[in-house]
Amino acid sequence: MLKLTDITKTFNAGTVNQKVALNGVSLTLNEGDFVTVIGGNGAGKSTMLNAVAGTFLVDSGTIEIGGKDVTRLSEAKRAAHLGRVFQDPMMGTCADMWIEENLALAKRRGKKRGLGWSITAKERAEYKEQLAQLGLGLEDRLSTKVGLLSGGQRQALTLLMATMNRPQILLLDEHTAALDPKTAEKVLNLSDKIIRDEGLTALMVTHNMKDAIAHGNRLIMMNAGKIILDVSGEEKKALTVEALLEAFSRVSGAEFANDRALLS
Repeated sequence: MLKLTDITKTFNAGTVNQKVALNGVSLTLNEGDFVTVIGGNGAGKSTMLNAVAGTFLVDSGTIEIGGKDVTRLSEAKRAAHLGRVFQDPMMGTCADMWIEENLALAKRRGKKRGLGWSITAKERAEYKEQLAQLGLGLEDRLSTKVGLLSGGQRQALTLLMATMNRPQILLLDEHTAALDPKTAEKVLNLSDKIIRDEGLTALMVTHNMKDAIAHGNRLIMMNAGKIILDVSGEEKKALTVEALLEAFSRVSGAEFANDRALLS
């Protein structure tokens, strides 16, 4: 479903601020894979997600989604294949529009639109049913402006919007990092449910080692723009934070230096 082949990306090339963000990254996700991505600051995690999303074009290498080469497609054209939830709960939704209006925009993304009533009674019933599955009471607040929701409610809504049209790839970019621990756990469990029920292929970047171990069927660790560890199946289930830190030191030859990841 997703294939990265030897992709590279260098920012500010030829200047004193040159930064090699991706250094020959190759990765293949089969349909239904839920891969968590862990690594320290500057490891290349979010850069890899942005490369997949088309936020910028890579310097070399190829990116394929569902067997189609999208390496040179713009972010807008690539969006038809992707669903994405950002770290900031304020992104991904329109604060001044109602909940049902945000859902309607997400549902009709990439489709032809005519001149008719914006939301039909049938669509409204469908939105209420989908919102009820979140367990947050939002199904009774369709005409509430999204800007009035809490961070957790807004992130759950964004997750629903990102998966309404069953994207080929779901990108979760530290989507619980800005939430309190209790709310973060609820959003993560909701992510698990949607990915499992819809059979989605997902890539989730996180700083939290426990979350990286507990969620998904596969874990990759990045360092200095490279994938240095790739575990799945029973090997992943048996992982502990201590074992992950030991593996990082063994493979990279250095200690994992990231207080945010360790403390979380």
